Amino acid sequence: MSYVAAEGRYGPMPYNRTGRSGLRLPAVSLGLWHNFGDDKPIETQRAILRRAFDRGVTHFDLANNYGPPYGSAEINFGHLYQQDFARYRDELVISTKAGYDMWPGPYGNWGSRKYLLASLDQSLKRMGLDYVDIFYSHRFDPETPLEETMGALAHAVRSGKALYAGISSYSPERTRQAAAILRDMGTPLLIHQPSYSMLNRWIENGLLDVLEEEGAGCIAFSPLAQGMLTGRYLNGIPKDSRAAQGKSLDPSLLTEESLRHVRRLNEIAGQRGQSLAQMALAWALRDRRVTSVLIGASSVEQLDDSLDAVNRLDFTQDELDAIDKDAVECGINLWAASSAE
Repeated sequence: MSYVAAEGRYGPMPYNRTGRSGLRLPAVSLGLWHNFGDDKPIETQRAILRRAFDRGVTHFDLANNYGPPYGSAEINFGHLYQQDFARYRDELVISTKAGYDMWPGPYGNWGSRKYLLASLDQSLKRMGLDYVDIFYSHRFDPETPLEETMGALAHAVRSGKALYAGISSYSPERTRQAAAILRDMGTPLLIHQPSYSMLNRWIENGLLDVLEEEGAGCIAFSPLAQGMLTGRYLNGIPKDSRAAQGKSLDPSLLTEESLRHVRRLNEIAGQRGQSLAQMALAWALRDRRVTSVLIGASSVEQLDDSLDAVNRLDFTQDELDAIDKDAVECGINLWAASSAE
C-alpha cells in the first residue's frame, strides 16, 4: 500500500531558524545512527520514518558509516525514500557526514578532500539522491589543513551536491576558524552538530557563544545521553539495551552515583508530567541557540514518546535550578577528543 503523508503533519511541531540562515529545522529531528542498519527489520524502519514525517519531522540525519554494516543505513534509507518519500523531497532536509572510518586504506577516514568528496558521491549513490541538504565534516582532522577540509565542503556546495555545509564535534576555536574559512569561500557555515545532554554539557563552555557570533545553528546529538536519560536504566541494564549490546554506552558508566542523578531527574520529570526522555529533550531546547535535538528510535512507540516533548517545552526557574543540581558530567562524551583539538 503506497504511503500518503498525514495532512496535519505541520501542526504541533515547532520549526526553528538555523542560525541566521533561511533554513528552519524541526525542534526534534530523526537520526539514523542506530536502528537503520541490516540488523533491524526494514518494515520497522519504514514505520518509524513514516510516523516521524507524519508528526512533522522533516529532517533525517545520516552518515556514511551508519549501519551495521557501514553504509547500510544510507542504503536502507534510500530504498524507503524511493518507495515512500521521493514525492516529498522538497519538504525534507536530508543530511550526511564523512570523517570516521569508512573503507580500508589511507583515503577512507578523517578530513582530506579526497575522502570527503569521494564519500559524498558514494552516499548520494546509496541513497539515490541528486543532492543532500547538509554535508558535514564529521570530526576535526588534526593532520589535514583546515582549509582543505573546509574547501571540500565548499566544493560540495558549489557543485550542487549539497545545499549547506556543516561540522560536527569541533572545538569553539576550530569552529570559529572553520566559519571564517567557509565565509571567505562564499559558503557560510550553516550548522554545528555537537553531543549535548544534561549529562554532557561541554557546549555551554564557549561553543554556543561562537555559534551565535558566527550566525550558525546547533543541532544536538545524543540529547538522551546514549540512552541514560530514557529511564531504561533506572533499575538495571535491560538485555536489549545499548549498554547490554555494547552500542555507544559502556556499562561501566552506569555507576550508582550517576544513576542517583538520573533517578532524581526522573522525579523532576514526573512532577512536570513528562517522561525523563521528554524532559531531557525539552531541556536541551531551552536555549534558543539550540536549533534542534537529534533523536534515535527503535520503535514507533519510542519515537512518539520523544516527539511528545514538544508538548511541554517551558520551564520555571525553580525547575531549572533543581535540574542543575543533577545535570552533571557523567563521562559519557565519546567525542571529546575531536572537540579538544
